[in-house]
Amino acid sequence: MSDAPSTHNSGDNVPVFSVTEVSGLVKATVEGAFQRVRIRGEISGFKRAASGHLYFTLKDENAVIDGVSWRTTAGRLKVDPEDGMEVIATGRITTYPGRSKYQIVVDQMELAGEGALLKLLEERKKKLAAEGLFDESAKRDLPFLPDVIGVVTSPTGAVIRDILHRLADRFPRRVLVWPVLVQGDGAAEQVAAAIRGFNALSEDGHVPRPDLLIVARGGGSLEDLWAFNEEAVVRAAAESDIPLISAVGHETDWTLIDLASDRRAPTPTAAAEMAVPVRYEVMAQVADSEGRLIRAVKRRTDTMRREVAALARGLPNLRRTVETASQRLDDWSERLGNALKAGLRHRRQRLPKRILPPTRAIAEAGKRLAVTGRELERAYRDDLRGKARSLEHLGQLLESFSYERVLDRGFALVTTPAGATVTSVASLKPCDDVNIRLADGVAGARIAGGAAQQKKKPKKAAAGGDDPQGTLL
Repeated sequence: MSDAPSTHNSGDNVPVFSVTEVSGLVKATVEGAFQRVRIRGEISGFKRAASGHLYFTLKDENAVIDGVSWRTTAGRLKVDPEDGMEVIATGRITTYPGRSKYQIVVDQMELAGEGALLKLLEERKKKLAAEGLFDESAKRDLPFLPDVIGVVTSPTGAVIRDILHRLADRFPRRVLVWPVLVQGDGAAEQVAAAIRGFNALSEDGHVPRPDLLIVARGGGSLEDLWAFNEEAVVRAAAESDIPLISAVGHETDWTLIDLASDRRAPTPTAAAEMAVPVRYEVMAQVADSEGRLIRAVKRRTDTMRREVAALARGLPNLRRTVETASQRLDDWSERLGNALKAGLRHRRQRLPKRILPPTRAIAEAGKRLAVTGRELERAYRDDLRGKARSLEHLGQLLESFSYERVLDRGFALVTTPAGATVTSVASLKPCDDVNIRLADGVAGARIAGGAAQQKKKPKKAAAGGDDPQGTLL
């Protein structure tokens, strides 16, 4: 087909264009009139194709325009497009002949105003809270005195200087700084990577693993602090095994990392104060605890000393016991010596007249002395056993004579209420109370009779003197 437009057979001068020719002319006209534009609108119908391209529409209350962002530029957009998000899209206006429509090819995108940011922030907060990233039960206590503190912040600026100065004033600690961007493109990814990098350090590696993390940034607008609202940063903070303090912005600034961290500090300086105690206060507390411990130990020692003294009073007198045993030992030693002398004299008398050699005599005397010692020891043990048997026999005899054994045979013991034994009827009066002790217990009784019973009078002797047979005379 020729590129030149053909004329109509009706004879007029209106050229005839093909569909492709008209589409090309419209495309050239639109692109020539709108080389690069910025359009503000609300995203609708957003979808991400399998190829990586992004398709959506921008709309306001009166019109809509299609938008596309190719895969090569979609990854560099500052925001992740979502339905309902109000944005400012920058790109070029073109047409799509395949569907006879015009569209904007977007290569830059940003949120349109603080209202849009706040709306996105609230929606993201609800989403992450539903996943449990902000649960209070998952938050951990900060270490009392960390050895190593990791700080994620910009290496330049007042933030890191304020933290180091405050730590030096309170309690100097070793500090590891992981430098990151805290604003702009790539800031969120660097902060998330720093948090995960500190957690990945080995506890016994060349670079020590921190006991506490501080993520810090100075104040700024909502847009300036937006990196700390990104999901990557919030998830890294929530997943951190190391306790984390967020210190982003000023006291009135709040970001999503504050909700995911274990503790939120209003300022970077306040984060340093949370991280370590005051050294002099710790020293005073240790000294006070030391004094209290010493006093407690002294009180416990005094109490135990009094208890030992009380228990000692119930024990027999050790010195007297030792003195008695020593005297008995001396007595036995003397008796043994006398017995040895007597034995030696007896055996000397039985020695033959001839004199034995001194060495042999001493050896034989030693043997005899050993035999005599064993005999004395055996006699001593036999004597003790005999005395033990005698003592046991006397105890059994004493037990058999006990009045309690008499009660077992049916007799009774009568006593007054005061415990005195009643041995005579004459000592009792009517209505006296007495106790009657039997073998199995004591029973109370009261005297009911009259005066004490009179002794029976002896029978008169029969007439006729002492002879009971009488007399026949």
